[in-house]
Amino acid sequence: MRAVVQRVKKSQVTVDDAVVGKISSGLMILLGVEDGDASQDVDYMVDKVTNLRIFEDEEGKMNCSIRDVGGDILAVSQFTLLGDCRKGRRPSFVKAARPEAANDLYELFVAGVRSEGITVETGIFQAEMLVDIANDGPVTLLLDSKKQF
Repeated sequence: MRAVVQRVKKSQVTVDDAVVGKISSGLMILLGVEDGDASQDVDYMVDKVTNLRIFEDEEGKMNCSIRDVGGDILAVSQFTLLGDCRKGRRPSFVKAARPEAANDLYELFVAGVRSEGITVETGIFQAEMLVDIANDGPVTLLLDSKKQF
């Protein structure tokens, strides 16, 4: 499971000209599910994003988590995070999970973050989405549940 985590001032996702998810200060998470991912990958990601200290404390140091600042999360499924661009010019998506399995694990991730008391907004799985991100900092991190990077 892979994620792009961005600290944002605001973010929203639009489908067919309608806003379906919107947050103010918090985290924008693009989440990709890999073939073979399981509940332990979800648990790792939930723990990591809810405890990641990337918000500034009163001294200006990145020492606070999303919990500490009372921020929200906008989580959007994005299979292209599993694109392999090492060969040729067209990405291969063979490592991305099939839609049914990916959606199940994406929903488990969202439920897991919500169970931690954090408000989560979402996009619509497999929809064409327009994502607006006001990256704060900018702070952008890459996470991988298999710790590939």
